Amino acid sequence: MLTQQTLEKLYDMKLAAMAEAFSRQLTQPDVGGLSFEDRFAMLVDRQWAFKEDRRMDRLLKAARLRDSACIENIDFKTPRSLDKSVLVRLTGSDWIKKTQNVIIIGPTGVGKTYIASAIANSAIRNGHSAMYKRAPRLYQEVAIARADGSYPKLMNKFSKIKLLIIDDFCIAPMSDSERRDLLEVLEDRQSISSTIITTQVPVKNWIEHIGDPTLADAILDRLVHNAHKINLKGDSMRKIHSSLTKSNKSEK
Repeated sequence: MLTQQTLEKLYDMKLAAMAEAFSRQLTQPDVGGLSFEDRFAMLVDRQWAFKEDRRMDRLLKAARLRDSACIENIDFKTPRSLDKSVLVRLTGSDWIKKTQNVIIIGPTGVGKTYIASAIANSAIRNGHSAMYKRAPRLYQEVAIARADGSYPKLMNKFSKIKLLIIDDFCIAPMSDSERRDLLEVLEDRQSISSTIITTQVPVKNWIEHIGDPTLADAILDRLVHNAHKINLKGDSMRKIHSSLTKSNKSEK
């Protein structure tokens, strides 16, 4: 009776994982030989692991990463000037704690988005919030927020994201409102958060694509000077993998 009451109280306190672990302990004779401290520690560990798993699931869902990518699945064999040691360093949290950025440059299809998502996945596993946005979509959301009065709320949301991915940066010439909105986003995140930029355009050509030299200089100042740079080369990974698939089918 006392055991059932204990279980009910655990469920009422929303400690379901601990309650289930306690129920399992009652059916495992070997556990009876452990000390109270060890048995209690096992219950606490189970509840902690459950909460951490749920927290990670929430962070991954909120991030809306383009790919279900992780560092372990990155293809380092295909030649594309990808330095594995750089990726390994970025799986840690030091660069995020130092509010540094990452700039990934390369031709279309070379894997920029996948690598950015894999880095973000590692950040989430280290307990940081992340969010993926294509640059055109980011500008659109800010413009809509300005129009409907939700701008302060949206900017506050962006400032709290520890790692923001801006994909397809400089994919098209920027309008004046887009330049100013991007600068506002970066300014609010300055010195408190990190940003990953993926782009086909070399940094030296950003001013031309951004348009206004003054605003471009301000944007570069907030992105480039404290950034880890990954310069990718080679053919499209989609094309390579498609060729490999066809080759494997023909060999069968």
